[in-house]
Amino acid sequence: MLSAEQEAIAVAFRRHTLLALDDCLYALQAAIPHLSRSALHRCFQRHGISRLPLSEDGQRPPKKKFKDYPIGYLHVDFAEVQTEEGKQYLFVAIDRTSKVAFAELHSRAKRVVAAEFLRRVLDKLPYKVHTVLTDNGVQFTPQPHQFLPGGHSFDRICREYGVEHRLTKPAHPWANCQVERLNRTIKEATVQRFHSQTTDELHEHLQAFLLAYNHAKRLKTLRGLTPHEFICAQWQKNPAIFTRDPTHLTLGLYTLCWFGPTSMSAKELLWSLMDWRSPCGGGATPRARRPCRPSPTRAAKRRPRAY
Repeated sequence: MLSAEQEAIAVAFRRHTLLALDDCLYALQAAIPHLSRSALHRCFQRHGISRLPLSEDGQRPPKKKFKDYPIGYLHVDFAEVQTEEGKQYLFVAIDRTSKVAFAELHSRAKRVVAAEFLRRVLDKLPYKVHTVLTDNGVQFTPQPHQFLPGGHSFDRICREYGVEHRLTKPAHPWANCQVERLNRTIKEATVQRFHSQTTDELHEHLQAFLLAYNHAKRLKTLRGLTPHEFICAQWQKNPAIFTRDPTHLTLGLYTLCWFGPTSMSAKELLWSLMDWRSPCGGGATPRARRPCRPSPTRAAKRRPRAY
């Protein structure tokens, strides 16, 4: 049974985030350990919020299932990001099965940048990657009018690590939808939520998101596990596909982990996940918040209110 206070918290959380039932359950169990899925569903039914609102056309998008693959199938892509210092390029990679994510900011989107990004991802992963899926951009594959004597740098990295490089069909961006959805999720959690004065601040927000997503975000597609917990579970089942023990990458108090340092505490990371979505889930988009830093000119013009 839920107390009146706990029920109010659950209802407010659902209405604010518009998350699915399982996502609400995973987030609220940190504060209400005895909360069960059935009790939470009955609570939402009593308040008339057991079903999320429909899309603008009044229909729910059909759910499609991906073909099952063992861990080691990467989706790679990049997206443009506007910052105070100009345009930046966000290179993103996500494993189709384990959902572990990587991302980097770069000032240019060249073949060499994409190839080196893939190399770093392959070196950081504790297991073998067998397939990489990208679109037909110049950063990932040679174009028909191009002649590269040594081959494309991205393909060279794939051959070096024994990885099969697959391409999506031209003009079929939905074929790489997992990484496309992750691009959107990262933008919602960084540039659309925080105002960064410099690229370094944006980089810190990006690393904080990756750290929280891979180690604290419990995903319905992984049956309530985080990506890191899922990888550790696979290590127990099939250690032959791993190159090193993934349990050594467990997040600790002073652990830099896979992605780099961050100034956010573990508690702040967990609370910041309340509005973040799964990269493959549907539903409403979180509300974009105003920049947390006021303009210096407006702050200078403020006058004390007379009473």
